[in-house]
Amino acid sequence: MIHPYGVAAFLLAILPIIATPGASLTLLIQHVTAGGRRQALPVLLGTVTGLYAHATLAAAGLSALVMHSSQAFTAVKLLGAAYLVGLGLWTWRSTTLPPSPTLTDQPKRTGSVYTQALLANVLNPKAASIYLTLVPQFVLSGRPVGGQILTLATAHALLMAVWLLTWTALIHRGAHLVRQARFKRAVGRVAGAALVILGVRAAAT
Repeated sequence: MIHPYGVAAFLLAILPIIATPGASLTLLIQHVTAGGRRQALPVLLGTVTGLYAHATLAAAGLSALVMHSSQAFTAVKLLGAAYLVGLGLWTWRSTTLPPSPTLTDQPKRTGSVYTQALLANVLNPKAASIYLTLVPQFVLSGRPVGGQILTLATAHALLMAVWLLTWTALIHRGAHLVRQARFKRAVGRVAGAALVILGVRAAAT
């Protein structure tokens, strides 16, 4: 198992990525604005299911990688570090949320909201990058990889749940906040800078 300090460090590492406005937050804004706070649940469940899907694929791939080639495992870490730097630079420049769809386009069934959130996460390169780039930085090669990744995925899911539920409360009280350009620029630039620093650190370790 991973030491609690390792889990805490992982959560600090993924916090900038979670805080970067993306597909899950956009869906949350869309559906909570249209259908109320109850619509947050299917968005949250779909997002968490997608995270476990990424974790399952990463566990299978990284387990084989660690067993067969420590050099390949190191290469994955270095490629991941480079990707994080690139993602950070892109995030710095892309500091606006996609426009929210009109209320007439809102799906009415909970199942369809869940499916949207699931597919948005599974098909999201940013979500996949966490398990392809960050997770290898915290997995210990001398211990079973699957259990470690499951622990990290569960911590990730809990942090994501807290983040989305916090936004649900904010959206319920004042949807105008997420439309402020200054707020979106600040979030994007802080997250972008943090990703670049994280990538440089990962390459240096």
